[in-house]
Amino acid sequence: MYPLLQGLSVIEASSFVASPTAGLYCAQFGAEVIRVDQVGGGPDFRRWPVTEANDSLYWENLNRGKKSVALDLGSPQGRELLQELVRATGQFITNFPVGGFLAHEKLAEGRADLITVRVMGWADGAPALDYTVNNAVGYPMMTGPGPEPVNHVLPAWDLLSGAYAAFALLAAIQRRSVSGEGGEVRIPLSDVAIGTVANLGGIAEVLYSGENRPRLGNAVYGLFGRDFLTADGQRTMIVVVTHRQWANLIAALGLEQQVAAIETERGVSFAKDDGLRYAHRDALYPLFEAAIGARAHADLAAALDAGGIVHSAYRTMLDAARDPRLVGDNPMFSAFDANPSGFAYPAAGAFGTVPQLERGAPQPAPRNGQHSEEVLAERLKLSSGEIARLIDSGIVGTQP
Repeated sequence: MYPLLQGLSVIEASSFVASPTAGLYCAQFGAEVIRVDQVGGGPDFRRWPVTEANDSLYWENLNRGKKSVALDLGSPQGRELLQELVRATGQFITNFPVGGFLAHEKLAEGRADLITVRVMGWADGAPALDYTVNNAVGYPMMTGPGPEPVNHVLPAWDLLSGAYAAFALLAAIQRRSVSGEGGEVRIPLSDVAIGTVANLGGIAEVLYSGENRPRLGNAVYGLFGRDFLTADGQRTMIVVVTHRQWANLIAALGLEQQVAAIETERGVSFAKDDGLRYAHRDALYPLFEAAIGARAHADLAAALDAGGIVHSAYRTMLDAARDPRLVGDNPMFSAFDANPSGFAYPAAGAFGTVPQLERGAPQPAPRNGQHSEEVLAERLKLSSGEIARLIDSGIVGTQP
């Protein structure tokens, strides 16, 4: 939707979240992304949420702006066509397993500068999903009040891996532009997950203390931040990340004297120390619960906004979808009725804003095989007769 990657073509053979996300981000910045699937759709083609007609709303949003080629990947000829498309294009994103007919070494035969970005489960090639990797790195044992583990609803490692894969593709292209060399970059979900834990200090933390972090429910570790209930029953999250916000928060709630009394009693000063506010939350939380519990949410929100204090009421996703600030008036979204499902709703474009460029409108997802004939003719120079024979034999699929 932005022309920043105009002129770049990528073949994508993938399913589910991480690998299609990498292709989506490339497409949103102007690359031609050609997704190759099994005739009739891959394993994620009907993934929920779906409409009454069993059209996947998940699939049509993760594949916006892409082209679709449908091949019988169970047949030798269908696999050969995918290999030829990869070689002809030179850039390939996939989450197919290491080895087999899509092994980089095999694909690079006759195309030494080929770049393959492969999203994986474990680095050793063992299968894994976001939900199992998340369990392996320990986050479900830190989430919620306990004692049972709490899985994330958001597939964070899939999304991070997809974004990292798009970044890795561009990094490999930059290397090739300097050296002329191609190669394969492997992005294991397990490494993205445990590497992120390490980058956030988590590995060092537990090894230094010899203990796991305590479970905090909705409290924020190391900061003054938690959910509170207002007088009219609205639960809201308040997080203090600067010393000025702390001063403004206690002023907005009229808690200066009570907070000062705790400081005197415990021999501490909360004014410029996030850690102390967290460490003494046992004394601070009851004060804030009472003060916030006496205020209506609208009144409280106005006071917090005036003080530049970060807060947000808890809402449902349906509430968010109807929010003008998030969706309705957000230029990232466009009203869209050309979806394969036939359902009209706001569609997201590129997340980034480029002030010098106009953000193009989101594009529809393709139908399975919608661009088969176009791509095979342009990329492989197949004649219309050859393409017709492949369609008649079931090797190539076209949109119904």
